[in-house]
Amino acid sequence: MNATDPIRRSTDVHRLLDDAFAGVELTPEVQDLKEEIRDNLLSRVAELEASGIESSDAARRAMNELGDVRALVDDDATTPMPVRVESASAAALRNRVRPNPGFVVRTVLLSIVAAAALVVLVLALLGVLSLGTGMLTAIAAVFGVALGIVTADALRQETTANHPLPAGRAVAFGVSTGLLLAGLAFTATVILRLDLAWLILSGLLVVAAIAALSYLGATQTNRHKPWVVVEQRATTVANRFDEDPAAAARFGIYTAAIWTVAFVVAVVLGFTVGWWWAPVALVAGFVAMLVTLARMLFGADARRT
Repeated sequence: MNATDPIRRSTDVHRLLDDAFAGVELTPEVQDLKEEIRDNLLSRVAELEASGIESSDAARRAMNELGDVRALVDDDATTPMPVRVESASAAALRNRVRPNPGFVVRTVLLSIVAAAALVVLVLALLGVLSLGTGMLTAIAAVFGVALGIVTADALRQETTANHPLPAGRAVAFGVSTGLLLAGLAFTATVILRLDLAWLILSGLLVVAAIAALSYLGATQTNRHKPWVVVEQRATTVANRFDEDPAAAARFGIYTAAIWTVAFVVAVVLGFTVGWWWAPVALVAGFVAMLVTLARMLFGADARRT
């Protein structure tokens, strides 16, 4: 990961900003101020990195230039709120983003490739087409790569409601999605064409992809545009992971640990009592992940989890 990586830059800024706001009551007004400061910091860090300063040093310098965050919060609290003269829907219409024809063409073509790969794979596994195991593995890879590119490309598109995702994070989502789909397609090939011991490889692909997607999803910060945030705040209950990025990061780590243990147990079950019992460990891992998520979001001690 190089010094100008958007994910690294965002991580440093998020961590320092969360430290600065520790102990400050996050009222809706303070949350707005925090998001505004975050955008300004990311821009300033990008400028400093462009001048050759390493990412973490740039983040610390930008925070130091910002000064005392608590003083900013106090000043903001005493500033009269501006009169709202434009509705959220009017703001969305005024800032509407035009469709990207190139994105539509790419998505359609890649989706056709993925659909064709899936059809050929299914027909071959059913015995309608005569294809070797190596060819089926390649087709499974094509299926995953095509939809992985579609996923990353979609997340990089700006819409009227959302800012585009940073390139590095969008690629991470795309790679994880492609890995998951290719792993599932390869699993079907293993079950019907190969020795079940190959399930170790397909299981590794699937578990790694699920763990990566869980981490990325749990650590994803808000990318909605201001008028969408206003609209959501008026109609929904606050999400703890949006308010507390550290909790989201902890959930990502818990999830990775749960799926790692589940995979190891599945392999042990496969080699000891039989491969038909291996999925039991994966199901147990999925249940454990859901219980952990519920405790962190709604449990009595959610704030300490």
